[in-house]
This record gives sequence, C-alpha cells and structure tokens, in this order.
Amino acid sequence: MATTKKQVKMSASGSHANGSHAKGTSRRWSAKVNTESTYPEEGLFRQDAATIARRLASKKVSPKGPASGMRMLVFFENRAGKSLSPTRRKVLEHAKELLHEKVVAARKKRAA
Repeated sequence: MATTKKQVKMSASGSHANGSHAKGTSRRWSAKVNTESTYPEEGLFRQDAATIARRLASKKVSPKGPASGMRMLVFFENRAGKSLSPTRRKVLEHAKELLHEKVVAARKKRAA
C-alpha cells in the first residue's frame, strides 16, 4: 500500500513509520507543559537529597501535600532526561526515597 503526503502511517509512539515526527511537533511532550501551579525555588534540584525532599514536602511548595512534591520531582527528572549526570540522578533518586517516606506518613496521618 503506497502512502501519499496526506497518508502517513503512525506508530504507537506517535512518530511516523520512518522515525520522523510530524511537522511542527516537539519531540518532548514535557516541553509543552505550561502550568500555573506552585514552583519549587530556583536551584532546588541542585541541593542535597534531604533538602530537596524537605522543601518539596513543605506546604509552601506543595500545598496539596508531599505527593504533589513527588510529582514535581519525577517531572524534573523526566524533563532532564539523558542530560542528567549519573551522580545527580543518584541524588534525585535518594530524594525520591525520602519524599516517598513523607508521602506514606502523610497518608497514614490522613487515614487515622
């Protein structure tokens, strides 16, 4: 089956069969994210793991609780992608572990 310019097969990932992307689209979905939610302060993700976890769990940064901070951290890590150094990735993974403990504690507190 021959394809015309208007008929281009798309793969499950949303790219064309030949690996290219549709004209005018960005390769990274995260580049299009525009939100009015709270933002962590500048340079927070360059801090140590304990500081990152503590600040992301704070009501100032995450008014909806530490789970919201976890989403910010995961989004940052996904957005950084391959440009994140192994050392920095390890620090962020540790921050996720610490923040996860805070999420679990908040859920237990809410359930009690």
